[in-house]
Amino acid sequence: MPDGITANAAAGSLSNAGARMIPPIPAENRRGARAFAFIMRWLVRIAAALTAAVLIFLIGYILVMGIPNLKPSLFEWEYNSENVSLVPSLINTVLMTAFSLVIATPLGIFAAVWLVEYAKRGNKLVKVVRVTTETLQGIPSIVFGLFGMLFFVTQLHWGYSLIAGAFTLAIMVLPVIMRTTEEALLAVPDSYREGSFGLGAGKLRTVFTIVLPSAMPGILSGVILAVGRIVGETAALIYTASSVAAIPETVFSSTRTLAVHMYLLSNEGLHVDATYGTAVVLLVLVLLINCLSSFIAGKLAKGK
Repeated sequence: MPDGITANAAAGSLSNAGARMIPPIPAENRRGARAFAFIMRWLVRIAAALTAAVLIFLIGYILVMGIPNLKPSLFEWEYNSENVSLVPSLINTVLMTAFSLVIATPLGIFAAVWLVEYAKRGNKLVKVVRVTTETLQGIPSIVFGLFGMLFFVTQLHWGYSLIAGAFTLAIMVLPVIMRTTEEALLAVPDSYREGSFGLGAGKLRTVFTIVLPSAMPGILSGVILAVGRIVGETAALIYTASSVAAIPETVFSSTRTLAVHMYLLSNEGLHVDATYGTAVVLLVLVLLINCLSSFIAGKLAKGK
């Protein structure tokens, strides 16, 4: 027994001696670390301030230039050469966004669910899908427009139409929805899944009742990004939906969205005031969609 006590005491003295042998951090290093932290803190503040300043300047410039040009003629029902009303383009923008999301959102969510929940980790097919998705995100929109014109407009004989533009935009935003949904699903703790399995729930029920509701705020973030890209898209729609400023009678009618409307008015140079007024309406539309989506995402996050 005394031998054990002696051994423990010796070990303790050795550990204490080892602790005492650790050299303290030199004062110069501490001062350098504090200086580096100070510089980085101010760099982050400056970057945030510059970003906010640019955003405020852009919004302020659009509002200052556009609000005085919001005339009643801009909101008349029909468009003609004398009255460049934006109402048909506004309705077409809402229709184009709705059709594109109806096509892309289910495909993107289900593809992400398969990648995260069902595909094996390290599967070659999963790697190919992810590389393809990341590649599609970097392709310019005009390339999607050319593809849509050659395939949907010409090959499928849909013509320049609402449906051709919607399918083209759906392909464009599909990678965005897939990637954000995948990241949202990966962020759901495995303990949620294990708890559901422990209560006897199957894989499918766990995914739809536990995993997807928990990931819904992140999924909505991807949908918001997709909406922003759809609403602001011009090049792809010029090649697929054309530029007819009228409310479409069918999905195979040509259309003109607000972004295309702005582009054509600015190119003509005859209605610059209407261009600024349209920019204000487009800005307000995007802000409303983002605020509404953020509100819904916040409610869902609180209800988890």
